[in-house]
Amino acid sequence: MTTPWGEVELTRFPEDPRDPLRAWDASDAYLLRHLDEEKVPLTGTVVVVGDRWGALATALAEHRPVQITDSFLGQEATRANLARAGVEPGAVRLLTTQDPPPERVDVLLVRVPKSLALLEDQLLRLAPAVHADTVVVGTGMVKEIHTSTLQLFERILGPTRTSLARQKARLIFCTPDPALERPANPWPYSYALPDGVGAVSGRTVVNHAGVFCAERLDIGTRFFLRHLPGPGAGRVVDLGCGNGVVGTAVALADPAAEVLFVDESFQAVASAEATYKANGVPGHAEFRVGDGLAGVAPGSVDLVLNNPPFHSHQATTDATAWRMFTGAKRALRPGGELWVIGNRHLGYHVKLRRLFGNSELVASDPKFVVLKAVKRG
Repeated sequence: MTTPWGEVELTRFPEDPRDPLRAWDASDAYLLRHLDEEKVPLTGTVVVVGDRWGALATALAEHRPVQITDSFLGQEATRANLARAGVEPGAVRLLTTQDPPPERVDVLLVRVPKSLALLEDQLLRLAPAVHADTVVVGTGMVKEIHTSTLQLFERILGPTRTSLARQKARLIFCTPDPALERPANPWPYSYALPDGVGAVSGRTVVNHAGVFCAERLDIGTRFFLRHLPGPGAGRVVDLGCGNGVVGTAVALADPAAEVLFVDESFQAVASAEATYKANGVPGHAEFRVGDGLAGVAPGSVDLVLNNPPFHSHQATTDATAWRMFTGAKRALRPGGELWVIGNRHLGYHVKLRRLFGNSELVASDPKFVVLKAVKRG
């Protein structure tokens, strides 16, 4: 990526030479050009929120910014990109959305996330640190910035306007108003699950902002909960756990199960742990933020339950699902099973047959299928 301060070489994480998707887009470049052209003073505490693969933090590393991200993969990409650029360790402070934010923010740069709820939560958490002289600039592709996006900035921080579009990207300019009466932060949000969803019927689910379908139980998970395998699996992984409702259902139905909740979202794993604890589940559970099943010992798992995403930010891709399935095969013991819920049209049975040599249809409706693959030998 060419920036006003020179070129930086950027990759996503995990790095894959075959991946056609870039680690930056026009909105990153637009923001950096604006900072240079308008001679924005990058002094004091510079905070970069939602930097997807570290493009902004890497380009601005000499100003020692603080990066706040919900993505483990994004944070690892940032580390790799900073190292590649020769940035000294510690020059950029890496925080997660679950960490306390800086007490004072002098420059706030926001890469608008896909989730409006996550944006709301982050602005509310950062608002006390923002002062009248804080420079606030948001950035995103035109299709990512809506009237509701601007209203959030306006309601939480102060008067807001947008730039003209360039290369389908747009900037958001906000003038902080310290006298603004801000709303209370509604996150995390809890609700009772409906009846008819197995062991978790009527139970409490806790959602931090940005977690998939945080305000209701999505129909895919509802279908999956009705068709989970019975007790006796042993060590179970809720892979891409989201709010943890699937793993919690397993633990409630089988107190002897050892459940590992894994997600690349810090918000999701915090939600899963809160959901598990809110229901007083007996047994043993582990909560891990990471890159799928990387770090899980080969042949150490009896059952993997997975509802893979088929988007990476705005891009539609099956790369994440394929990596999840590959990781599951490696982690499963011989005879262990991978159970997958997915939209019927995604054709996951083809991938499972190619990888495992088998795929069985467990349940289906007009929209979803539940598939099972068994690790042979």
